[in-house]
Amino acid sequence: MSTLIIIDQPPYGSWEGREALDMAFSLAAFDQPVTLMFCGAGVNWLRKGQNAGKVGQKSVERNLAAAPIFGVEALLACTEACNRYGLTQTDLLDGVTVTAVGPELTSRYDHVTFAG
Repeated sequence: MSTLIIIDQPPYGSWEGREALDMAFSLAAFDQPVTLMFCGAGVNWLRKGQNAGKVGQKSVERNLAAAPIFGVEALLACTEACNRYGLTQTDLLDGVTVTAVGPELTSRYDHVTFAG
């Protein structure tokens, strides 16, 4: 049973995205195939060189870099959202795949969950 978790919340200011990340790591730890998809303001999770100290939080960059180690199969970024936030492939963390969101993507998964 594969799961796609869609995060559309910015990385700071709310705990919903971090809870979704914890859920993904938990599923992966139990050998459940899981992919994280970042849409809307959520694509900012994937931005290189974050300085979260300014908002009094720890950067999510290290958490996401550990995703493959925990068994998360893929990190995906919405093409449209990347364009809206001015993010190119070089602005994103290593290993992120930019792709369109739609039925062709979501139909590949047994479960699709929205965080936000």
